[in-house]
Amino acid sequence: MSGKSNIVFKSLSTLGSAAKSAASEGSASGKRGMFLAGEHVLGVANTRVPHESGDLQRSGAVSQDDSTGATAVSYDTDYAVRQHEDESLSHDAGRESKFLENSMISERETALAIVAQAVKKGMGL
Repeated sequence: MSGKSNIVFKSLSTLGSAAKSAASEGSASGKRGMFLAGEHVLGVANTRVPHESGDLQRSGAVSQDDSTGATAVSYDTDYAVRQHEDESLSHDAGRESKFLENSMISERETALAIVAQAVKKGMGL
C-alpha cells in the first residue's frame, strides 16, 4: 500500500466486552454480527465522508480477522487521514471531518443491537 495513508478506526472493539467476547470466542454468529455492525457504521460514515470525486467514499471497507473476529472500518486513500483529522478543512453541507469517528459514536447503540441480534439468531433465539 505504498504512498497511501490508511485510516482505520478499530472502534468496534469499543462496543463493550459482551460484543467483543461474542466475536473473540469464535462464535460464528458473533463474528457475523461484528461484521454487520461494521457495515452499518461504514454506511453511515459514507453519508458524512467529504465527497468531491467519490474516491474517498469508495475506498471505505470493513475487514475482519478470521481468527479473533476483530473488526475494523477503514478508508484508504492518499488523503484519508488528513480529511478525517484536519478539522480546519471546509466540506460540503452534511460532510465533515471525523466522519468515521463520529459515525461510530452516533451508531454505537445500533451497532450493539446488530451484534446482539446476530448472536441471538445464532443461538436460535
